[in-house]
Amino acid sequence: MSANNSTPSPLLSLLAGALFGAGLVISGMAEPGKVLAFLKLGPGWDASLMFVMGSALAITVPGFWWLRRTGRAPATERGRIDAPLLIGAGLFGLGWGIAGYCPGPALVAFSQGSGGALWLVPAMFAGQWLADLVSRRSSAG
Repeated sequence: MSANNSTPSPLLSLLAGALFGAGLVISGMAEPGKVLAFLKLGPGWDASLMFVMGSALAITVPGFWWLRRTGRAPATERGRIDAPLLIGAGLFGLGWGIAGYCPGPALVAFSQGSGGALWLVPAMFAGQWLADLVSRRSSAG
């Protein structure tokens, strides 16, 4: 990153994406069966993904702390809970619980040719396109 440009270089973006994807594959997050076994509380519950999430928090929390301390944290609207947030969170949770994928692992599984992801990823992009279209139309009118 240059001092005058806050956009990372394409090579840095590629390396970060490859590292993220490798982490998803190694951790099992790109396997819907493992994710669904984690989401299913009761007999057969697989708690191993708690370590993945704990590791992610151990890296992310200090990172956000550092960003806030240096004044580089992105501006957010704290405490704003509205209908689009609740609908989006609900759809995300339903999709994750039904398919066993959230967007990052779905893209990794798609790149590996996984059957379920080959259907899910195009539907995910179509849903994002539709949400953007609805948002633009409601903002314009």
